Amino acid sequence: MAGRLKGKVALVTAAGQGIGRAIAEACVAEGATVIATDLDVKKLKGLRKAERMALDVRSTEAVNALAKGLIKDYGVVDVLINCAGYVHHGTVLECSDDDWEFSFDLNVKSMHRTIKAFLPAMLKKGRGSIVNIASGASSVRGIPNRYVYGTTKAAVIGLTKAVAADFIKKGIRANAICPGTIVSPSLDERISTLAKQTGQPVKAVRQAFIDRQPMGRLGTPEEIAWLAVYLASDESSYTTGQIHIADGGFAL
Repeated sequence: MAGRLKGKVALVTAAGQGIGRAIAEACVAEGATVIATDLDVKKLKGLRKAERMALDVRSTEAVNALAKGLIKDYGVVDVLINCAGYVHHGTVLECSDDDWEFSFDLNVKSMHRTIKAFLPAMLKKGRGSIVNIASGASSVRGIPNRYVYGTTKAAVIGLTKAVAADFIKKGIRANAICPGTIVSPSLDERISTLAKQTGQPVKAVRQAFIDRQPMGRLGTPEEIAWLAVYLASDESSYTTGQIHIADGGFAL
């Protein structure tokens, strides 16, 4: 069914690749006016029928400036989809203070920034859907060697539920998606790095990621994007404050 987001303005962060890009493309396909952002605007090349803009989600000033401009141009951003994030590998013993600060700033505080910037206009209009990308590695399940990553994504779930609870009577919905292991350039980089660190062949490391999936395969960005479109659309108008796990059964 097409046109599920017709008439809506959607902002997608980290839309240059992977899940973010797939979500931006899906929102365009469903009729939304899409503002696709990324720290590296070059990654947005080829993303058709979307307004492409550079955005550093770690900068409060940049986020506020973008919100001011978009609200002036469009009146309201109906859908905010937060996809920016970074996967740090290691236990508490391998997590430096800098690793901790960076991970929380990018994975959690970036969402705080965008929600705080765009929520007032949503409240004024009495409508809005916020979709945050969390992870199966979070309060859902502890994953070995994902100490600070899992901690930040658990915080994303808490943030999402708090926003949902605060504004449930004012037309605002907030939900989180918890993906499992998804095919993406980011995963390729992580596999390559892990192979170098462990001395294993890249093929073997990749197969290990596949083997831990009960479905016997990795997920695709498109599979997460379809869920994001549902949560962004009026089809999910009775759903808020929930986590939606799409991990091939990994958390079972």
